[in-house]
Amino acid sequence: MYDARISAPHPENMTTEQRSALAEITAGPRGGLVGPFAPLLHSPRLMSHLQKTGEFLRFGSSLDRRLFEMCILLVARHWNQQFEWGFHHPLALEAGLNPNVVEAISRAERADHADEVVLAVWDVVDDLQKNQTVDDDHYAAAAALLDEQGLVEIVATVGYYTTLAMVMNTARTPPPADSPKLERLTRTNNREPL
Repeated sequence: MYDARISAPHPENMTTEQRSALAEITAGPRGGLVGPFAPLLHSPRLMSHLQKTGEFLRFGSSLDRRLFEMCILLVARHWNQQFEWGFHHPLALEAGLNPNVVEAISRAERADHADEVVLAVWDVVDDLQKNQTVDDDHYAAAAALLDEQGLVEIVATVGYYTTLAMVMNTARTPPPADSPKLERLTRTNNREPL
């Protein structure tokens, strides 16, 4: 089921540009070539630019970590993305995201019992994924709780991790070993599409 379609280039066949991109990502906070970056290394300049965006979002964003990780889990759920879910599930819990919220995301159900900032961010992400825009009421609720920088970084996080989810779904990137798995949902059996 998880035989990768696109793996990292074999070290003996790497171009100079691929070797340089690999050295750059290995020297950064990620410490190695993981997940989406293995297939992305086939386009080393693209990988370098994308990973710098991700590096900022993961390690330099102003967003509260639990909200950031929740955005990623919502994207992973929407795209049935096993690597993204498996990698970020423990990070979300470490960051303090309520396990009940994580469980609701895994079932594609709204976590109505969550605090107001979680629900406001949830609604923004949900709107983006369902409607490709954000409802005025949802925007106002989020804007009352977050600054504009935070809102922009939420949208960028959704866009960035959506890109990675599409890359990994196409490449069939396997999830991390022993990571929590998502039940595959389809548009017909998804109770409340995200």
